Amino acid sequence: MGAHDRPEQPDAASEGIGRRRFLGYVVAASTLTVAAPLGETLLAPTEADAAVPSVPGPAEIYDLNDMLTHAALPTANLITIRLDTDGTASFALPRAEVGQGITTSSAMLIAEELDLPLEKIRVTLADARPELLFNQITGGSNTTISTYTPIRVAAAVARGRLLRAAALELGEVLDTLTAKAGTITSTVTGKSLTYGELAEKAASVATGQVSVTLKERADFKVIGTARRRIDALEAVTGRKKFAMDVAVPGALPTMVCRPPTINGTVRSVGNLDEVRAMPGITDVVRISTGVAVRGRTFGQCIDAVRALEVTWAPGTAQDASDDTVRAALRKAELPLPGLDLLTKAVDARFTFHFASNSALETNCAVADVREDSAEIWASLKSPITAQEEIALELGLPVTAVKVHVTEGGGSFGRKLFHDAAAEAAEISRAMGKPVRLMWHRTDDFRQGRTHPMSTSRVRATHALGQVLTYDQRHTSVATDFGHGVGEIITAEAARLPVGDLTFSETIFALTQQTPYNFGVVTQLLSETDKRFNTGSMRNIYSPNVRCAQELVVDELARRMGKDPYRFRRAFLKDERARAVLDKVAEVGEWGRGMPAGTAQGIAIHPEYHAYVAVLAEIDCRPETTGRKIPDAYTGPRVTKVVCAVDVGLAVNPRGLEAQMMGGIMDGIAITLSSGLHLADGHFLEGSWDNYFYTRQWNTPPELRIVVMPPTTDTPGGAGELAVAGAMAAVACAYGRATGTMPTTFPLNHGEPLGFEPLPTTPPIPASPTDGLSRAF
Repeated sequence: MGAHDRPEQPDAASEGIGRRRFLGYVVAASTLTVAAPLGETLLAPTEADAAVPSVPGPAEIYDLNDMLTHAALPTANLITIRLDTDGTASFALPRAEVGQGITTSSAMLIAEELDLPLEKIRVTLADARPELLFNQITGGSNTTISTYTPIRVAAAVARGRLLRAAALELGEVLDTLTAKAGTITSTVTGKSLTYGELAEKAASVATGQVSVTLKERADFKVIGTARRRIDALEAVTGRKKFAMDVAVPGALPTMVCRPPTINGTVRSVGNLDEVRAMPGITDVVRISTGVAVRGRTFGQCIDAVRALEVTWAPGTAQDASDDTVRAALRKAELPLPGLDLLTKAVDARFTFHFASNSALETNCAVADVREDSAEIWASLKSPITAQEEIALELGLPVTAVKVHVTEGGGSFGRKLFHDAAAEAAEISRAMGKPVRLMWHRTDDFRQGRTHPMSTSRVRATHALGQVLTYDQRHTSVATDFGHGVGEIITAEAARLPVGDLTFSETIFALTQQTPYNFGVVTQLLSETDKRFNTGSMRNIYSPNVRCAQELVVDELARRMGKDPYRFRRAFLKDERARAVLDKVAEVGEWGRGMPAGTAQGIAIHPEYHAYVAVLAEIDCRPETTGRKIPDAYTGPRVTKVVCAVDVGLAVNPRGLEAQMMGGIMDGIAITLSSGLHLADGHFLEGSWDNYFYTRQWNTPPELRIVVMPPTTDTPGGAGELAVAGAMAAVACAYGRATGTMPTTFPLNHGEPLGFEPLPTTPPIPASPTDGLSRAF
């Protein structure tokens, strides 16, 4: 039996808590219930030597992920694992599963330390729990990092308690017992007991603290092995439950007629009575965001929304367009340092247009609001904030509002906000009935949250073969961080006139870093224009900032007569970054001969204690770019992508590969084709027909993900990592293929549109068939 099998009483005075030694809890309960309060300390990365070394930026010393991890630690002991008499372990994960696979990776952590088969672990999503404070927000690629040690400690405590209970029950010495696959067996007598048989005997009548030593990496049998998702069968057979699948008696389909311009408001409704009399319609009410209709079917709701005759007041972005926003951003740019006459410089400005989070599941929520209580079901990445703010709006105590977190069909940052849940609560209160609210796809594009438009001005100076300075001034339409870091205090602080910029500046500083030794480096953020509904999109600022930086790196290499790959390699600070760069160059055959009009691009991206390198090949030949592909898209095609990823320790390499693939698709989309056109105060895109996200026809025929061997004993962030690397690599490939550095993204943004915009009044496709096929 290994040391990890034996729980020991803590002796802080004599031993303290070693690197693998942690304090956990047994909790008073009828069956074995355990918890853990402590996590591991994250160390800042070291830097490599260079001719002109750069001082580490804030994100290299302490990043957003560190902040979220440390904020979660004080309440980790409130998260418990329960062992039931049927031999299964149950764990309510205080994070949101939106397709990233965290229920599977969490189950793997439990399976590892508890020596229980994966199929005997039940992971559900926890309801909003205000007592968790900052420990119930899903974002910043933080879930696995922040829960890695607490979950393992709790499972190890459970295993130790089961062994002790078995020793008493069998009359054996602890050292003669082994635990495997949910059964404890004596090596002397061969007698055995299942975990289920011991669940009650191992339970505690009082809560107390115990010490455990976790397994070493060499002993892992589950962590680090490729596993299929525990919810895969339910997903592919249609049995997986999302918000719209929740069975709430009396909760009928509900939709909202929304304004033609961003944040417009209702002035009057000319035919309320006629619409209320339409087939299947039960209720029609005015709300803060438009006019809500409730009916027997969503089809009837769509008909009612189309029939409403609403006079609208102007919105917050009346008459705004891409051109006016771009002009405002240019005016708000912070100045760059003056040029030194003794140095040469690369000076460039990039524009990144508004973009949609593009989750397949549109905004939706179920709400049942009564006089003295409320119950909400929705996919929420910040459920505590949702619970507290909805309670405030309804005038109810927080304890009277229950918020249930359902699984979500994608998020990419969108579900950090609880817009649909708050709107459903408002409608349910106004109607006095439970509602099943779903946004139309057009609602999502035109009134939903977007990734803000931004510009990035970059200047890099060089002399004698060295880069001496790198300065970047990123200017963005304000990003709304009104979800805070998981609860109402920081959420409200983020909305203050000064607090919002302070919040944004903090997030920017804690996420942006330069992986190269480029001498004196500065990266600053400026924000303007708060009239839009914005939010974080996968990687927050990183894809745009990194894309601009890597394009400038390519230009520096060109002007200095260097190969782009070898130039990057020479200036990289970290050996882990160098290793992933070398791997994609090797696997992707960097430098191979290619026809004119095609090219390779290569890029590196470090974030959240992880590194990714991406090599992309693109075809920009006229016969490719001029060919009309489905959905009216014409333009260059990415033909090959190789990605090498180092997240330290990959809990589930198969899940990590899937994360990288999804991130690469996002990166291709926002580089080539996925952007929103703003005109006259509204976005022109209104369906998947004209928002050209990467689809099967533009997925690289050759796609390879290389998961690097473990480089640390703990996992790094992965959920957002590949987006910035892929965007930058594709942009660099395009620049090399065309001979011109691209400066506006997505590349297809501009005239002609390539699609016929849907009408703004009503903002739903006119054909019932089109409405259903395009929107849902």
